[in-house]
Amino acid sequence: MFEKYFPDETVSSTYDIDYEKLYADGYRGLLFDIDNTLVKHGEGADDRAKELFLRLKKIGFECCLISNNKKRRVYMFNEDIGVHSVFNAHKPAAKGYYYAMELMNTNLNNTVFIGDQLFTDIFGAKRIGMKNYLVAPINKREEIQIVIKRKLENVVLSEYRAKIKAKLRAREIEKGIQSQEKREIKEWKKKRYTQLRRQ
Repeated sequence: MFEKYFPDETVSSTYDIDYEKLYADGYRGLLFDIDNTLVKHGEGADDRAKELFLRLKKIGFECCLISNNKKRRVYMFNEDIGVHSVFNAHKPAAKGYYYAMELMNTNLNNTVFIGDQLFTDIFGAKRIGMKNYLVAPINKREEIQIVIKRKLENVVLSEYRAKIKAKLRAREIEKGIQSQEKREIKEWKKKRYTQLRRQ
């Protein structure tokens, strides 16, 4: 029912993602939401954010900030970061994501989106087939309209986690069946070998 909102990956923080591995896997462009993804809502770039983007540039990534906020907010954060940016993106509309890829000269196959909201950030990325990471919001104290959306997000995430657990359980069962089959084949071969020796 809610699969179209399910994130590809979930992590506790933007700063916990293994960006070196993403680059090794062939990804070259990173799209970031700003508020509650990189910093608390309305704050400028802190030392942690500055260090992250320096690291990403050294790795070789093209980066772009994509926000539904106005130009002033995005430019204020980007002043000390110095990456591409898209303001008034109207996420989950697709045009902002495509424009960001155009700025970075990347495509859907080598671009990743990182954000903290399911119904804007993640849904927008998923609807165009872009790999995405859902991160936990940095600040739990949010505006009332966001709080309401978080309650709806929790419903979706509960189903998402249940399906992940079911998949993991199914894999465990499959591994158990395969192991049992291997043991039975091995035992049969052993018995057959013994029978042939006695003949």
